[in-house]
Amino acid sequence: MARRNDHTREELVNMTLEQVKNFLNEHPHHELSLRKVAGMIGYVPSTLVNVFGNYNLLLLHAVAQTLDELFQQAELCVRDSTTSQQALRNLAFCYLDFATAHPYRWQLIFQHTMNGEDLPEWQTDRIDNMTGMLEALIGQINDEMTDKEVLEASRVIWAGVHGITLLTVDDKLFTSTPVDGKALINNLLDTYLNSWHK
Repeated sequence: MARRNDHTREELVNMTLEQVKNFLNEHPHHELSLRKVAGMIGYVPSTLVNVFGNYNLLLLHAVAQTLDELFQQAELCVRDSTTSQQALRNLAFCYLDFATAHPYRWQLIFQHTMNGEDLPEWQTDRIDNMTGMLEALIGQINDEMTDKEVLEASRVIWAGVHGITLLTVDDKLFTSTPVDGKALINNLLDTYLNSWHK
């Protein structure tokens, strides 16, 4: 069993999060535990508590890592778009593609809870970055909207895309013939974009 001074705090954080990421590539988070994570890196659970604060915060760091990856991919998708409308579509497709490629990591983002604790600022900043990207695109597409209208539209669109993504990842669309999640997203966005340009 390794001792605390065998690795720096930063090395321990990186080792731990890499193991959690690898585990979540194959298994859901509820099959994970503090003891299991500690065993993966050859340390005792109390060492991880000293490093992360508690198991809940350890998982939150894993969520943050996932959000960082999603944000980086989203930025690339948006940057490669020629119009704001295409960027909105690409952002939604990126969200679906990421969740489909990393279902257990993506699910943890929404199944993780703080158990009454406040969300740390470093995590709220990540969430604001993601929602801010969507709000900016909607504002560009329809510059007559107020900030409140942009905020509301962004949440409705995100909720729709999220719902389609969730049902696609869980294979719960309940159709007798295969339905493509991207086709459903296109349907949703077409309805919105057409209503803005009447």
